[in-house]
Amino acid sequence: MAKQETATFGGGCFWGVEELYRQVDGVLSTTVGFMGGTVANPSYEDVCTGATGHAEVLQLVYDPAKVSYEELLKKFWENHNPTTLNQQGPDVGTQYRSVIFYHTPEQKELAEKSKEAQTQSGKWKNPVVTEIVPAAPFWKAEEYHQQYLKKHGLGSCHV
Repeated sequence: MAKQETATFGGGCFWGVEELYRQVDGVLSTTVGFMGGTVANPSYEDVCTGATGHAEVLQLVYDPAKVSYEELLKKFWENHNPTTLNQQGPDVGTQYRSVIFYHTPEQKELAEKSKEAQTQSGKWKNPVVTEIVPAAPFWKAEEYHQQYLKKHGLGSCHV
C-alpha cells in the first residue's frame, strides 16, 4: 500500500476548496469540516455564528509519491486571496480565514517557506495574512456538505 499523508487547508468556503483538490492526481480522499475552534463537534450552523473559532477547512489524504506537499501548497496559494483577513469574496467571518494547519514539522517548514515566497513575490499589494498553525481536532461537516459542488454542479463558491 502506498504511503499516505494528511493535509488541511482553509481558504474560504470549503465547497470550492474541496472541488479544487478533489481532482488532483494523487489526492486519495477529501473531507470538508472544521478545525481550530474551541467547541467539540460543532455543527455548520454553530460555525456560521463565528462564535466557535473554527475555520471551514478541507482535510485531504494524499499519496506523496504522486503529488508533493509543495504542489498542494502551490494550489492553495493560486486559488484564494491570502491577503483578506477573515474573508474570501462575499464570505466574511473568522470561519473563512486563510489558514494552513500543519500535521508534521516538515509541513510547517514547507508552509512557512511558501508563505515567505508569496510575501516576497510582489503578487499581492497587501500583506499575506495566512495563519500557519498546528493541526487541531478535525470535525467532519454534515454529509450534505461533502463533495457539495460535485453533487449539485454549482461551480465554485470562492474568488
